[in-house]
Amino acid sequence: MQAIIMVAGKSTRTYPLTLTRPKPLLPILNRPLIYYNLDQLVGLVDEVILIVGYRKEMIERELGREYRGIRLIYQEQEEQLGTGHAVLLAERHVKGKCIAMNGDDLFARDDISRLLEFRFAALAMPVANPELYGVYELNDVGLATNLVEKPRENIGNLANVGCYILDTEMFDELEKTPKSERGEIELTTAILNISRREPFHVLSITGYWLPTGFPWDLLSTQNFMFSRNFEHSIAGTVERGAKLEGPIQLAGDSVIQNGAEVLGPVSIASGCNISSSARIGPYSSLGKGVRIGAASHIEQSIIMDGSRIGPGSSIAYSVLGEGVILDRDCLLSHTSRDDESVKSRVKGQVIDSGLRHLGATLGDKVVLAQGNRVAAGCKLWPGIHTEADQVIEHDLTAD
Repeated sequence: MQAIIMVAGKSTRTYPLTLTRPKPLLPILNRPLIYYNLDQLVGLVDEVILIVGYRKEMIERELGREYRGIRLIYQEQEEQLGTGHAVLLAERHVKGKCIAMNGDDLFARDDISRLLEFRFAALAMPVANPELYGVYELNDVGLATNLVEKPRENIGNLANVGCYILDTEMFDELEKTPKSERGEIELTTAILNISRREPFHVLSITGYWLPTGFPWDLLSTQNFMFSRNFEHSIAGTVERGAKLEGPIQLAGDSVIQNGAEVLGPVSIASGCNISSSARIGPYSSLGKGVRIGAASHIEQSIIMDGSRIGPGSSIAYSVLGEGVILDRDCLLSHTSRDDESVKSRVKGQVIDSGLRHLGATLGDKVVLAQGNRVAAGCKLWPGIHTEADQVIEHDLTAD
């Protein structure tokens, strides 16, 4: 059995994090997203065709040619011409029936394996906002009768989540599928056409579907993964007088100093140093070589490799890229002034995150000067440097 994983997109909605890396390499518990889907495929497939494009060399360098016994093949999508085009590019490698899936959403193994019983099938999930998705209409026996992208009328709430089992007949259908109004070959159009002459089964998810549409989705996905068999493991150094509670994974060559407090679940990669009187709260991950200064407070956050947090700084519900530096006494706020859900600007539009708590998203190598205050939901583009005591209430981009 083979699988096609689509990982070619630029993922502009997750800027600034994906300005410097493809979305499938964003970390959850200090492991790239793509690893979680590959883990679910172990034992189900023996070969994966990765449709790569944006920063493809980073994905190839990270994964190599084999993962846990699965052979990896790379097929470049030079132009971003849609999911249908991406699947069509895999035709030369596919030998028969195969799985096809988005590479930046996470799916459960049990749900994926249920697809294997059919020739054509897809996973779907009821959602509260069906107008944002492709929505299936089904007959009485669970076969697709319609699939409408972002419906304007109420046709139900069963959203297409981007995980399928497809037969090679799909390639013939994609060959004759015209480009849509946005200039793409839509996989959903081909699926609809197939469903009009072949049984196309739609299976409601019983496990999980974890999409990564916005930067803050990484935090909810990380919290979910913390809840799944996260085991206590201490390989680094815990000095006498440090306080540890709950499950904590501390990698080798990392040090929790005397007087520091770490409240799990927390994942700490190798080479980290947590200074005395620092507090690392629950649901946080620290990448390789992260340094946390004295009296700093971290919780519900992702801090990527090589970042340094100055003394007295406070970070919550935030995502920090690689090599970020916070000087002393910086504050990343995580609540809105009106105590409503936090808003954030995405691709020029203000988006309601739906979250009462949401901090900042800092791209790689951002440097915050001493005493900076960053408002909830703000994003700073890679390489931004600020001035001392600056109050940041809007996104800082490279423009």
